[in-house]
Amino acid sequence: MLNNITIGQYFPGDSVLHRLDPRSKIAILFFLIVAIFVFDQPVAYGVLTLLTFACMVASGVPMKTQVGSLKPLWWIILFTFLIHLFSGAGDELFHVWVLTATWDGLVRGCFICLRLALLLLLSSLLTFTTSPLKLTDALEAILSPFKAVGVPAHELAMMMTIALRFVPTLIEETDKIMKAQQSRGADFLTGSILHRLKNVVPILVPLFISAFRRADDLAMAMEARCYRGGIGRTQMKELRFAALDYVAWATTAVLLAALGVLAFMMPGGVV
Repeated sequence: MLNNITIGQYFPGDSVLHRLDPRSKIAILFFLIVAIFVFDQPVAYGVLTLLTFACMVASGVPMKTQVGSLKPLWWIILFTFLIHLFSGAGDELFHVWVLTATWDGLVRGCFICLRLALLLLLSSLLTFTTSPLKLTDALEAILSPFKAVGVPAHELAMMMTIALRFVPTLIEETDKIMKAQQSRGADFLTGSILHRLKNVVPILVPLFISAFRRADDLAMAMEARCYRGGIGRTQMKELRFAALDYVAWATTAVLLAALGVLAFMMPGGVV
């Protein structure tokens, strides 16, 4: 039921995206997310969609797995589309009870859903092509300038990476508990909302117990290996920018500059 949710998973490979420095991937992802929110012309959406598709193909990760990253939030995307569909102004498209769908709402809803899908797909590419260890080192390197003001960069990076790494583990654990409860006659799919929420309690209790047990085991394992935080810690493999990173940076800069010129020449967008 939940085993096809791919949030936080890493897929080893040797693709172009796998070889990029993780710091470059995080920074480029940040600028692309900003571009998705800033540029709202249809042509800009088309360019960003093509870029996202090209990155998905270049990653070497199965396309079905990448599209599956949208599944956990599909209901949010659908709800967002319906809100815009029935709240837009303009010519009436159809009428449902006291709600009126409009052409303007249809267009706005489609573009907002596209924006959410691009955000999810690009963010998933980061975890699909970056190992947790490299992600930790990259986050620590990005946060290291804030050490001067007392920010524990290494500890924050470690906590974020461990939390991200535990997502697929907890999803797998939830799926096992649900199957075990269903084999004992539990029903999570039928009945009223209150009835289904009540049936979730037998899942939450063992799930929390398992999560705390895993956290305790992890803490003991780190302590047994003499982990003492980032003080005096060195890296076996130092992060270094390569020629591929500079090409990726240049390509991103040219793309953002082109979108900026396009936005200046075509003011006003869809959303």
